[in-house]
Amino acid sequence: MLSRDFLTDRGYCCGHGCLMCPYEPKHTKDNTILKVINCFKEDNPLIQKKLRRVTVEEGYEIATKLFQILNERGDGIGLAANQVGIDAAVAVVNVKEPIVLINPKIVRKEEETRYYEGCLSFPKKGCHTKRYKIVEVETDNIESNMTFGAGDTDTDLLESVCVQHEIDHLNGMRILDRVQELTIRRSKPKIGRNEPCHCGSGKKYKKCCIN
Repeated sequence: MLSRDFLTDRGYCCGHGCLMCPYEPKHTKDNTILKVINCFKEDNPLIQKKLRRVTVEEGYEIATKLFQILNERGDGIGLAANQVGIDAAVAVVNVKEPIVLINPKIVRKEEETRYYEGCLSFPKKGCHTKRYKIVEVETDNIESNMTFGAGDTDTDLLESVCVQHEIDHLNGMRILDRVQELTIRRSKPKIGRNEPCHCGSGKKYKKCCIN
């Protein structure tokens, strides 16, 4: 059991039902059970909405919740606030190390690439998207800009794509909005064997230029 002095020094109710909690009403702050909203089964009105800017202090509080959810699930490397129903421009990434993005903005991108990615909000619905190998990101919680994907490893690229994925969420964009279909285009229409040859000889294609 936590002491009353400890709880008083902390300054707020943790929401875990401590018997010695000095706050009234008890257990009302930060006691919401959050989870990733499955957009195939539940409505998430924030998933395609540009999220509001927040203070750095509020951003870190939300980021703590997001990391807790990622740790509990164990199947994700990034999470944005609107994926759990919070209207706040905050996301977290944990590929090489834990990263908090508060009001992030991509200010530079280089080397377009195609990448197959999935999303916790749309389980089992991966798709190919257009991304960039290198991105530079500006956030309110870090003084200097951060650059992702500058290394040569697959992990560097994964981290860069994950950052782009989460920033997309904060701007109301889903991976389904970035689907890249693989198509094969013919430079010339296919000619049937019995059709007139395209060279203008008047002969059938099979008896003229087919070979």
